[in-house]
Amino acid sequence: MELRFSGSVWHWRGPAPYYFVSVPDEECLDIKEVARALTYGWGVIPVTVRVGDTEFGTSLFPKDGGYAVPLKDAVRRAEGIGEGDRITVRLTLGEPG
Repeated sequence: MELRFSGSVWHWRGPAPYYFVSVPDEECLDIKEVARALTYGWGVIPVTVRVGDTEFGTSLFPKDGGYAVPLKDAVRRAEGIGEGDRITVRLTLGEPG
């Protein structure tokens, strides 16, 4: 399953700070339909993500009844992405190829 959406980048300042973009509600519903078959524990779902010209493998994190896409520092640097920026994300669910 492939999904495409836009969202704003936010910074989680927890014990392991990271940047994320939230998956919109409509796309979360699509993901939840197949989540059981894809998750490998704790509700995380493996995905391949494309942001701009950069493609990378990661996992969706469950958050507040939805999902968040973690953005690796290398990706943010390569694409010039900062906190609050609105970006377009393309997700392919399942193990990265």
